[in-house]
Amino acid sequence: MKTYKFDESSPTNLIQFNTMNPFFLFSLLFNLSFARGGFRTSINVSGVVNGSFAASARHLFADINVPFSEEEHLKRLEELAKDYMSNSDLENAIMSLNRRCSKISRVYSIGKSVLGVPLWVMEISDKPGKEEAEPAFKLAFRLQSLLLILLLELKYIGNVHGDEPVGRELLILLANWLCDDYMKDPLATLIVDNVHLHILPSMNPDGFSLRRRGNANNIDLNRDFPDQFFHMNDDPGAHQPETKAIMRWLEEMHFTASASLHGGALVANYPWDGTENKKKYYYGCPDDETFKHMASIYSHSHHNMSLSEEFPGGITNGAYWYPIYGGMQDWNYLHAGCFELTLEISDDKWPNASELPTLFEYNKMSMLNLVASLVKKMDLGSNVTQLQKLAHETGIHGRIFSSDEGRPLPASIAIKGINSTIHARETLADYHRLLVPEGKYEVVATMPGYKSRSTRIVLGEEAMTVDFVMDPVITTTNSFLQRGWNCSLPGPNLEFFFILVLVLVSVLFCFLLKRRVVLNYPKQRQTKRSVVGV
Repeated sequence: MKTYKFDESSPTNLIQFNTMNPFFLFSLLFNLSFARGGFRTSINVSGVVNGSFAASARHLFADINVPFSEEEHLKRLEELAKDYMSNSDLENAIMSLNRRCSKISRVYSIGKSVLGVPLWVMEISDKPGKEEAEPAFKLAFRLQSLLLILLLELKYIGNVHGDEPVGRELLILLANWLCDDYMKDPLATLIVDNVHLHILPSMNPDGFSLRRRGNANNIDLNRDFPDQFFHMNDDPGAHQPETKAIMRWLEEMHFTASASLHGGALVANYPWDGTENKKKYYYGCPDDETFKHMASIYSHSHHNMSLSEEFPGGITNGAYWYPIYGGMQDWNYLHAGCFELTLEISDDKWPNASELPTLFEYNKMSMLNLVASLVKKMDLGSNVTQLQKLAHETGIHGRIFSSDEGRPLPASIAIKGINSTIHARETLADYHRLLVPEGKYEVVATMPGYKSRSTRIVLGEEAMTVDFVMDPVITTTNSFLQRGWNCSLPGPNLEFFFILVLVLVSVLFCFLLKRRVVLNYPKQRQTKRSVVGV
């Protein structure tokens, strides 16, 4: 007879149970649910097996399937959902927060779901909607002196799977906490003043209203992104509207880091999510150490995630857990240079709503510290734990300029020995490169038409500002264009310059034409006289 004992601090009913009690097993498995999406061929995206619902979990008795009819499962979810926010309630909560905290928030939509529900995003910042960069630094050139600020764009996404609603509730609570505690709590003030935090509470509102994993087309959105290993989802027109909205969003915004909130397990998951041969084993990405550092910040700031017996330290490599393909996490890293984690924040996918306040308290410091780890380190007071103090600031940031006139350059930044490149923004030429603290790195900046620059750094506990001034590549054929005909003037001045040149050319042409007529006139008269004389 085998006996298990849950952690008594869990928000669900945590009691010792006996595996020989079939009634208890039945009631227990009724509440357990799937995690990140470990379904294989026998189960579809809705969790229905041959017309019945298999309520299983990854943690215990994963090989035992107790079938429930789909009707019974949906009836249970409808009862649970009564105390969760509907899509209309969620929209009202977002708008209400924006009205209440208009000085540090804005609301915008990145698109609509299949059924036309807006995908609302809340931006929390002391300068919402403004393009800037943090922290401040001063860089002097021979032609000008600039005072510039570097920006961090971060995002949280909830409810990727429709039947995992805890994330959407917790993200609304997080936004309200930042709103209420700004200028009162040092951690809230740190985040609002130094970060543009974008919160998408529900990526899949249709799936939520339908009480199923997939969207209105019954597509798992976390399998709908282009994949690096297999030619799936390569057709841009075939992606779901929600997927397209995320992809457009990342084209418009230069996000440094991200996390999506899921349910069904308790672990911080990091890339890669898949392997080249579809087998299950540890398969780390080029920034594996940095991702482990980020995942550990979340796990160790959590109430009990780091105490997991299944996942050492409360973190896992996705491919080592189980491979998936077409996931949002890997796509963020590969195509947008955005470091994204997949956070499993509740063993129960759809717990009773009465447990949401407890789940928020368990995850609050994790969500806050993950954001704070990317911004400027500061003393948060004696009442803050040592972990929170050490969690702040990860990596390097800076801007890149041309040495001739100090123009911003959207150059590429690479770390020697790490096969991953990020790009500075087109407008401000600022970059943020996440790295593990307390390490030695060689940073390389490259830009077509400019000589590459590199520098060696020793990164401490705090992030470091590393700016680059790059020299143009001067050749005999392009030196005149680069120095004599530099077209770096602002738009209106450049247009005026070309108009002026056209006017001068026209005047010169008219002058030469008139002079030619005047010079030819005596010759014409002389020719006429000769003819008359004959």
